[in-house]
This record gives sequence, C-alpha cells and structure tokens, in this order.
Amino acid sequence: MNTYDGTNPYDDTTERTFAAFPPAQGRGFARSWWGQAWLKALEDTALDTKQVKTGRALARAGAVGAVSVRPGRITAVVQDRDRTPHRADVLLEQLSGEQWDRFLETAVERAGHIAALLDREMPPHLVEDAAAAGVELLPGLGDLEPECDCGAWDHCGHTAALCYQVARLLDQDPFVLLLMRGRSERAVLDDLQARTAPPAPAEAPARQEGVDAAEAFAAGDILPPLPALPEPPEEPGTPPSLDTGTPAPPGVDPAALEFLAARTAAEAHRLLIEAVREHGSMEQELTIGQDAVRLALGDPGVAVAERLAVGSGRDPEELESAVRAWRYGGVAALSVLEEERTVEGEELARARAVLDAAWDEDERPSLSARGCRWTVADARSQLRLGRDGRWWPYREERGRWVPAGPSANDPATALASAEEVTTTG
Repeated sequence: MNTYDGTNPYDDTTERTFAAFPPAQGRGFARSWWGQAWLKALEDTALDTKQVKTGRALARAGAVGAVSVRPGRITAVVQDRDRTPHRADVLLEQLSGEQWDRFLETAVERAGHIAALLDREMPPHLVEDAAAAGVELLPGLGDLEPECDCGAWDHCGHTAALCYQVARLLDQDPFVLLLMRGRSERAVLDDLQARTAPPAPAEAPARQEGVDAAEAFAAGDILPPLPALPEPPEEPGTPPSLDTGTPAPPGVDPAALEFLAARTAAEAHRLLIEAVREHGSMEQELTIGQDAVRLALGDPGVAVAERLAVGSGRDPEELESAVRAWRYGGVAALSVLEEERTVEGEELARARAVLDAAWDEDERPSLSARGCRWTVADARSQLRLGRDGRWWPYREERGRWVPAGPSANDPATALASAEEVTTTG
C-alpha cells in the first residue's frame, strides 16, 4: 500500500508526511529486520510495559493520524479509545557532519550497499560496517526520547503507538530512518553520486623552490620525526589460492583450508578495527560448537558445511537452524535454540505475568508450557523464554522447531512475527 502524500520522495525536502494507516488487526508491525530493531529500541527503553501494550493496541486500531517525519523528530496526533486527541512526538539524535561523512564513505565501499538502498532495503553489512566506523544508524537503548501533551515523562501509549506505526513506514522505506538522522533522500543520493564519480585528472605537482644550502647543512644533524602510524586496511586481505594443480596430501581438504583462511582474515580485520576503535576489547571466547556455527555463516559450500556439522555434533538440518538462530541474535539466540531448561519460582511467576498482560482477554492464544517453551495450541508457532527475559519466536518446519525472528520484550510482538512467517510460508 502506498502511504505517500503525493509529494516527490526524491526532492530535497527536510520533512515528509505519510497518510494514516488503516487498522492492522492480526499482523505484526515490522517485517524487516531494521523495523524490528526500531521496535526493540522502544521495548527496551519503555519502563512501563503496559503503556507499550496500550500503544500497540492503539496502532492496531488505526488511532494514529498522519505521521510527520523530519530530522530528529517524528510527530502524529494519536486518539485515545475515547477519541481524545493527543500530539505525540518521538525524538532521535541526528548524526553530526563527521558521522555522515563516515557513513557515506562506508556506503560507497561496497557496490551492493547503494543498490540495496535504492531497492528500499537496509543491508545488514552496511549497518555493521557503519557501526565499526563509529556510526550507530539504528536506535538503541534510550535513543527514542518521547514527548506527549498528555504529560507523561516516559513513553506513554500515544508515543508507543507512534513508534509502532513508524515501524511500518520503515518497512517500506529505510530512507525514513536516514531523514530522522538528519539527511533527506535527495541529499543522501546526491552525496553518494558525488563520492562515486570518477576523480578529476590530477594536476602536475608544483615545482619545489627548495631551501637555502646553508640552512639545509645546519639542520643536517636533526633527525626527522617518526612517520605516522599506518591506517588499518579497508578490507581484509585475500588468502592465496591453493589450486596449484598438485594433488593434496591425504587428509587435507584445500577447499576447507581456503575457506578457513578467508574467514580468519575477515575475523582478524574485524578485531583490528575493534582494537583501534576500543583499545582492544575482546568478546567472550566461543566454544567449538559455537565457532562452527559462526564459520558456517560464510556460506562455506556443501562439503565444508558437512564437515562443520559433523565436527560440531549436529546434522545438516540442525546446523542450518543454528545458523539461522545466530543471524537473529548470536550466542544468546543459539543458546535458546539448543537449551532445554526448567523455568520455576520467581522466573516462572514473572513469565506468566508478562504473558497475561500481553493480550486482551478475547485475543489471548491458548498456550501449553513445557520448560522454557510455550506452544500455541493447534498452530505451528512457539515462544521460547531466554535467560535474559526476552521472548524468541519459533515456527514448525518439517517436524522441527526453527527460529522465526529476533527476540522481543513483548511476547505478543514475538508471536506475531512467528505466526506471520508461518502464514506466508
């Protein structure tokens, strides 16, 4: 559905207005991973989960009016259930000029980045590369600052409803996020075009006038300053090919060695950039099973994937599910996939309270609990509770439960993404 107000989205405007969406009963608010990241920032920031639930219900009912998006701010009029209108604003810090330069330089480093943006996609590698350069494009904990004329100091139902509606806009067009961060689509595209244009012919260097011979002789015993430290390489190096035409020794797989060398170079480059930026902070060491999943992210090919599966104690389908989990949440998501644990005591009471508050009485699904897993009756959907209290959506495929999306604080949001994928799949 086209929600533009008729203005040309490519003109150099600093504000865009989107028509109100119709009610969204029975569907999630974010299909894209960047839209889900936006909602995660809201859910992690709001102190009152009841207000988040109220906002979700208002957005589903179509209570959010036209949404105005401009640098640093989104605005809409949101109606309460009694039709009382409230102006709701959510503020997001704009990127500085230096941050924009770093982001745009990152965007032109890979040809696929610009093509993906033009297709209204936000490539994960662009966000990761920008973060490595010190530019956090997507909002995180505490980045979405609410303002509402209802007087609430935290996120209220009105600002939460606005955030849920904006997640639908972000699904359609990631340039909405770039506008909130400070640049219009036209300005971004013009800058990208300028950075990818062929360089002008270099002028001949000016002739050096030189220095007086006496001055040069007098300064001859003064050592020159040390050279500046070299800049880290922009890309990891490419390992040499092992296809020499000579048969490999017994037990040596050249394809596997080439793959491991390439992944090692990529990991070394990442650690180097991280060390330069953060003075050497290191992640927790991975187990053999976790490291096998990380390696399998690099599309190693059938033969190497089979070796990774065997070496990590998984069959190929289990490795495929593990890779999918890793993409959604790294080590935490992998633990939720493979861990079967008992939920009891205070943790169980807290989980039940969250589940009871997530839906209205007439909308609450029938859930059967087993350990840390809640399965929807007569459906192919499931919720799993992580040790951090977040809910992970799962769906049934070929008799197996597989991850269906990233985690959420709200079980209704997580379950909606699982049911949506199940329906479309």
